Amino acid sequence: MLYVLNHPLITHKLAIMRDKNTSTKDFRQNLDEIAGLMAYEITRNLPTKEVVVETPMGECVTSQIAKDIVLVPILRAGLGMTTGILNLVPTAKVGHIGLYRDEQTLEPHEYFGKFPPNLEDAEVMVVDPMLATGGSADAAITMIKKRGAKQIRLVCLVGVREGVERVQKNHPEVDIYLAALDKQLNEIGYIVPGLGDAGDRIFGTK
Repeated sequence: MLYVLNHPLITHKLAIMRDKNTSTKDFRQNLDEIAGLMAYEITRNLPTKEVVVETPMGECVTSQIAKDIVLVPILRAGLGMTTGILNLVPTAKVGHIGLYRDEQTLEPHEYFGKFPPNLEDAEVMVVDPMLATGGSADAAITMIKKRGAKQIRLVCLVGVREGVERVQKNHPEVDIYLAALDKQLNEIGYIVPGLGDAGDRIFGTK
């Protein structure tokens, strides 16, 4: 299922990020804040378990999250969304996937992978600001499945239909969350209108 989170605060902050004149500091800060806002919606349907706690006034039957949450940012741009989600879910564990995209074929290649040991029983969130061709997300999800993950969500800032359809075709059970669904890819695989190269803008490398 595809979810586009058209919340006014998300749209407002994304507009700041899209502006080519936005500084690295403001770009990073707004990405942090959007990731946190998205996390609130993404975690809405997490499984819970009944617990009993003692309040200062007596016994209370309530609920808590039933599973571990694991964030898996796709390096390097995915790191820009991790802190915002961790601010809301500080008990989450963090794995990492390193992929690079071949400039000719636009296909991803793995160079790094490290994950917590509980993927099989966890709620796993793959995070990456851009869902363009879908190649990196597709590869990352495949890698995580091979390590036992069963409950996976894909969390991106901006996507296009091509990327969404690739992930849905190869991983139909994975829910996709976007802050915006943009028009198209250009001839070199960048999202239009998009916001440019998210990694470069997060880390100030261009």
